[in-house]
Amino acid sequence: MKDGISNAEIKRIKSLALKKFRDQEGLFTVEGEKMVSEALESSFHVEKIYRTEEIGHEAMARISALSSPSPVLATVRKPEDLILESRAQLLASLIPTHAVKPAGLFLALDTIRDPGNLGTILRIADWFGADAVFASPDTVDVFNPKVVQATMGAIFRVRFHYADIPALAEAAIEAGGHVYGTFLDGENIYRKNLDCGMDSPSVIVIGNESAGISPEVASMVTERLFIPPYPADDPGSESLNAAVATAVTIAEFRRRASV
Repeated sequence: MKDGISNAEIKRIKSLALKKFRDQEGLFTVEGEKMVSEALESSFHVEKIYRTEEIGHEAMARISALSSPSPVLATVRKPEDLILESRAQLLASLIPTHAVKPAGLFLALDTIRDPGNLGTILRIADWFGADAVFASPDTVDVFNPKVVQATMGAIFRVRFHYADIPALAEAAIEAGGHVYGTFLDGENIYRKNLDCGMDSPSVIVIGNESAGISPEVASMVTERLFIPPYPADDPGSESLNAAVATAVTIAEFRRRASV
């Protein structure tokens, strides 16, 4: 035992930086007073908390994934309903808390690969009150330390699942909803009638950072949207960052719902 923590335990915690071991252990790490506090106040199960004054600066530096270790780190158990596979699960996931029928505003992430983008998207979903965020199985691991830190605690407040996005889209359509996606050939989002998910599910698909929405998922999109640049005849940048596009799109849906 060294500095209040064994070498074996240090090795175990350090291993959680890799998805293979997070999956194996069913755990992920959270760092910082605010983040650990958020975890404790959430429905997530906090397995153990480590503090610098208890284990020492050297040990904390060894288990931390940050360049400047925070004074507290916690290991947290991953939720059991992270992956949705059956049609029944997908349909049930489209019913927000206290609702009696499928409805709500949802985000569906089609192969988001950048940890910073995923973390930021979860913060955006939290800010705009998305009823849930779904991600394709090849999206970056939501419990990657960089994703967790980028969420600034939103990971503990936003309902998140991995699911087959075409199957999710099919379930939303079956429930009488709409599936939206942004495309360069879509209709101007500011002039388009939007279903804000008040009476049926509305799913907003966010595509991959470089390839956009995949053909398979695009075939399930019922409403193609376009976020126009300003001025319209001088776009400048080729496209928007995935997280920025998410913010612009969901903000317009929420604005429509409030007028």
